[in-house]
Amino acid sequence: MTEFLNNLFFIFQRISWLSLFDILLVTLIFFGLLHSLRDTQAMALLRGMILLVVAIVLLTSLVELPAFSFLALNALPALLLAIPVIFAPEIRRTLERLGRAGNVWQAVVKSEDASLERTLHAVASAAARLSARKQGALIVIKRLDNLDEYIRSGVQMNAQVTPELLLQIFYPNTPLHDGGAIIVGAQVAAAACVMPLSASGVLNRTPERQMGLRHRAALGVSEASDAVTVVVSEENGAISIAHAGQMLRRLDPDRLEGILIAFFRPDSEARQPNLLERFLPGLFRRKEDQ
Repeated sequence: MTEFLNNLFFIFQRISWLSLFDILLVTLIFFGLLHSLRDTQAMALLRGMILLVVAIVLLTSLVELPAFSFLALNALPALLLAIPVIFAPEIRRTLERLGRAGNVWQAVVKSEDASLERTLHAVASAAARLSARKQGALIVIKRLDNLDEYIRSGVQMNAQVTPELLLQIFYPNTPLHDGGAIIVGAQVAAAACVMPLSASGVLNRTPERQMGLRHRAALGVSEASDAVTVVVSEENGAISIAHAGQMLRRLDPDRLEGILIAFFRPDSEARQPNLLERFLPGLFRRKEDQ
């Protein structure tokens, strides 16, 4: 015990502020990597790789296996080269988030206030009517990131956003019903667009785990861009909104419109709302009224 305490004291004597900063930096890097892989299919691959490495270390250290040890040592460089290939989607998603970090609070639609209000009101009104009829819908609203890749996959429209147009697009069994409608500014740029499906496990943690492709597509496009996505479930008519890989579900039309306004028209003269105020505007309005 005395020897252990002496060794521990010797280690603490050699620690400097620079050493603490070095340890903290490495810890933050590993935390960021693990956080970016959370709730993704890559997490299962990472656990499998860790178990494989631990098993190889135990076998080579506890048992004398010269041939196996030679094979393991020579296969390790190939494993390190394979890591970027295996985790390529997660690495790309993390770099995209870093690239958008500086603009996340400055994403404002470049249009007149009146036109913007009409567009957001039309989306909220259409979502309310679609929810009442239990008709599924996927509406993607562009912010800063380019969505041309997804626009080209659908039917070009370039029509003014109105509730009636959105209702007609998502009317069941029509040619434009499947896929998503992308709104750019005050226009529906395209409909029946193909969206990327989410590979995360966010929807698996919800009480209703039987989520359709629309919700996965809404999360997928929010992970690949900074767009705001409104999705209406055709199973129960629930309205949800997705942004930055997160989904807020079971919204009423007023709350939906308030969240959209917080995203697309931040008040430059007033204090910028924090994240909770963006997603829970009704709660903060009630506090102000009191």
